Amino acid sequence: MKDFKLGSEVFLEKEWKNYSGMRLGLLTNATGVDHELVSTIDRFYNHSELSLTTLFSPEHGIRGTEEAGQKIKDTTDIKTGLPVYSLYSGKGIIEPSLFEEIDVLFCDLQDIGVRYFTFIYTLADIMKISAEADIRVVVLDRPNPIGDKVEGNRVKETFNSFVGAYTLPVRHGMTIGEIANFLQGEFHNSCMLTVVPMEGWERSSYFDELDMPWVPPTPNATGVEMALLYGGTCLLEGTNISEGRGTTAPFRLMGAPFIDGEELAERLRREKWNGVGIRPTSFKPCMSKHRGKTCGGVELHVTDRDTFEAFRTGSEILKIIVELYPGKVEFLKNDDFGGAYFLDLLFGNDKLRLQLSEGKPVPLVEEKPGISFSKVREPYLLYV
Repeated sequence: MKDFKLGSEVFLEKEWKNYSGMRLGLLTNATGVDHELVSTIDRFYNHSELSLTTLFSPEHGIRGTEEAGQKIKDTTDIKTGLPVYSLYSGKGIIEPSLFEEIDVLFCDLQDIGVRYFTFIYTLADIMKISAEADIRVVVLDRPNPIGDKVEGNRVKETFNSFVGAYTLPVRHGMTIGEIANFLQGEFHNSCMLTVVPMEGWERSSYFDELDMPWVPPTPNATGVEMALLYGGTCLLEGTNISEGRGTTAPFRLMGAPFIDGEELAERLRREKWNGVGIRPTSFKPCMSKHRGKTCGGVELHVTDRDTFEAFRTGSEILKIIVELYPGKVEFLKNDDFGGAYFLDLLFGNDKLRLQLSEGKPVPLVEEKPGISFSKVREPYLLYV
């Protein structure tokens, strides 16, 4: 994409003077790099007129190496010697005192465009307490890697969690800067917020159409196809079916020791879902569910990005697996979320789990919630 610039590049070219002499904090991870693959940490730290004093890390750590749900400890950055405070430590509420040594908190994180991803909730947390801490939050914007489409249920308030909140649909079609605008406008209007927009980015574009490489924000976020599938296949995390963690194709592979891949593929192909191909396979995860065990299953391949509906497809795949293998599928509770059924938190309500348990049809994924959210988000969008 010609003349495309990240928010961090725009900031260092045009806006850095507004923050000269201030003590800067930076919430980032391995994705915080520019077109030359130089980290924003290094750009800020080596800038003669900027004073970077403190680093903050989201889930998966400052370098993006830790697995999902693993609590991150405070540490020291090896390269700069700066303190790194974890905002995903398992301690609960972030204390305003954590920001006493900074004047401004910058955020440079690559989201993947699906509400289950926890980075946007870490951003929401710091926005919530920023007024009390008397600091400004500056979001250096980055692309939504899967474009503008809105899809899936919106979260019911009683099912809010760190994998779904703020009435977001599964696929929200916003950049992290637009999410910040939405959060400020709808929920945290006392936050002193600045979003530094990108230049030359078109909201309908996919990340692999840009002139820069994909840096995985987490060990399992392998690229655009994974992100497109994630809105549906992540639902499997709420069950004893492997979603492909511990393989080279997380969220593209799915299976379990009790599944016959050929049988499942033959049954799924009858559905003729738009934009997805289905291949029978077997795999042996090296970690997570069914570690070291051979799993039968399928691999999904997105064949048409514009027509594929991940959330609807993932919900219906789960229904078919439950029907094919009665008594084999288990719904898992998550201790990190008060023992709630994890599928409920991912789906945004308990309808899918209850109806699968009772042998009833999958609840319809209504189009109206997505359409209404498209209207809600309009005032907060930054790009054409």
